[in-house]
Amino acid sequence: MNPDHQYAFASDNTAGICPEAWAALQAANSGFLPSYGSDAITQRACEAFRNFFQTPCEVFFVFNGTAANALALASLCQSYHSVICADSAHVETDECGAPEFFSNGSKLILARAEHGRMLPSELRRLSTQRRDLHFPPPRVVSLSQSTELGTVYHPQALVEICDQAHELGMKVHMDGARFFNALAALNVEPAEMTWRAGVDVLCCGGTKLGMAVTEAVVFFDPQLAREFEYRCKQAGQLCSKMRFISAQWLSLLEDGSWRRHATHGNAMAKLLASGLASLPGVSLSQTVEANAVFVQWPEGLKQGLLSRGWRFYDFIGGASRMMCSWATPEAAVHGLLADARELLALSPA
Repeated sequence: MNPDHQYAFASDNTAGICPEAWAALQAANSGFLPSYGSDAITQRACEAFRNFFQTPCEVFFVFNGTAANALALASLCQSYHSVICADSAHVETDECGAPEFFSNGSKLILARAEHGRMLPSELRRLSTQRRDLHFPPPRVVSLSQSTELGTVYHPQALVEICDQAHELGMKVHMDGARFFNALAALNVEPAEMTWRAGVDVLCCGGTKLGMAVTEAVVFFDPQLAREFEYRCKQAGQLCSKMRFISAQWLSLLEDGSWRRHATHGNAMAKLLASGLASLPGVSLSQTVEANAVFVQWPEGLKQGLLSRGWRFYDFIGGASRMMCSWATPEAAVHGLLADARELLALSPA
């Protein structure tokens, strides 16, 4: 095994910066420009988002996904409100209470989900089960696209959830840490998966796509963005040299390289899943729809792969999660599968 490949499946955060983002950083590193987002590069990047989504929208750049999600949710809630999310949602399982912290206490209410996707019927149940003063009224529905289990919401499913949410007086937030992988998998227009479906606010993932230290918060309703810049500043998320994080977005959106990188990650996941599913005693616990593979396998095989340097995580439901990224080499997929076959051949019958 090439030692450079050992972290290829641990996370799509383990990959480096993609060439387009690296070149954009270098190009932005020239001369003197206004700070805190007043520069021409940042203004062009915001306009690139408006062109990408084919609608006027307000765009803010922050450093990481935790801040993007927490600040976006806080902007939609009062402290005495609640947010409905899937029971496996990242904002519930992996944000260390940041949504509650930045909203000054808005409660997360967990909805039942199937394969990571929230059941639409849960919205009415959870939003109407109590209406008394002692319970925080739901004001936001938070969806992950793709989900924490690597599945995707098709546009019609999004429309159904968003329509119900709006009918019940709630806004819709989308955690899009892997938004581009879902978009490439569905092969639809960005607008169809966001504002046309009814999404009010999107946290758009740049880091997992191959950028360095940048996520975007996109408000499709400009009224919801009022004073959001103050939240960013107060939370330490206002970048003084904004051109360096916005330039990456400008590059990947304008030249379309986002699609190539997301498509590659998805393709490597499908190749890996196909190979793993053909092995005796190995099964997939989720259908591979984006760039995540969830696998159930014999403990001996799992430990054998770990001992050979392969890296992946135990995840929700006891499966092992393997992520593919813009940079996952096809050789790494074949290398892991070759090691798996060899380990199975060496194991006692």
